[in-house]
Amino acid sequence: MTTTDTGTTNRDTLQKFIFDNAAVRGELVEISDTWREIQARHAYPKAVRSVLGEMVAAGALLSANLKFNGSIVMQIHGDGPVRLLVVECDADLRMRATAKLAPDVEIADDVTLGDMFNANGKGRFVITLDPADKVPGQQPYQGVVPLDGDDMATVIENYMLRSEQMDTRLWLAADDKVARGLLLQKLPRHSGKDDQVKQASEAEDLETWNRAAMLGQTVKREELLSTDISTLLHRLFWEETIRVFDPVHPQFHCSCNREKVGNMLKMLGQDEVESALAELGELGINCDFCGKHYAFDKVDCAQLFASDSPVQTLIPPSGSTH
Repeated sequence: MTTTDTGTTNRDTLQKFIFDNAAVRGELVEISDTWREIQARHAYPKAVRSVLGEMVAAGALLSANLKFNGSIVMQIHGDGPVRLLVVECDADLRMRATAKLAPDVEIADDVTLGDMFNANGKGRFVITLDPADKVPGQQPYQGVVPLDGDDMATVIENYMLRSEQMDTRLWLAADDKVARGLLLQKLPRHSGKDDQVKQASEAEDLETWNRAAMLGQTVKREELLSTDISTLLHRLFWEETIRVFDPVHPQFHCSCNREKVGNMLKMLGQDEVESALAELGELGINCDFCGKHYAFDKVDCAQLFASDSPVQTLIPPSGSTH
């Protein structure tokens, strides 16, 4: 097995690798600094924290293969005590995440994913691909599926098979200190080979894929949480011939700005904003992702609604308004 030095002062690391002579790839990710930054302004219940951390790890794993300049936004819209989870990650692995809970709810540590998000069968899992350099009229690509699975890894695997027709296996784990994950994917073979060679290649791919998935299945949650990337990669695939690429490093980054918050207010509508101004005198919005505060007085809001610029937003309004 070929390896590279993954030592770095940045503990947040994503390692890509591919299996030689087979259309199978993999990734391992470890996110600690960014994960602590995401949690810094919120005291999420343990069960919510675990699922959000797993989504953070999955967001990095899926974003690492983006083929465009843009972001992937993963969302769970729930109809239980947890109403919304959001993870956003761009092609440079800059990440942010947040959760929205129903008011005054208590969530047990051992609550199931279905009870948290899918109490009445209306939970949805959404992935949006948002290009940063959209041409006029271009809309982001969005896939929406029912919340199908007993854990976060299964939900994403089912989404990838249903929406992307791609065999994907995920193993995810998170606690209050770290979010980690392993991804394996079986890639399509390029055309151009004769039938006999193609069939042989596909058979080899399937054999490698099945073997890799079986090895991945041996990973336990505590092992995933406690084992560094280099050790886990060697422990799982030491008998395989794989190529390992230079590691990349996720980091926390919030893309909020005053213009986006203004767009959020415009989505609420002029009547509602003016009613709130009459009561409060000034609107204060705190970003749920990073905590930054934005203030809008009567003049600011009048300018918002005097503008003809379109309202564009991917993530439902998530800031706290006072």
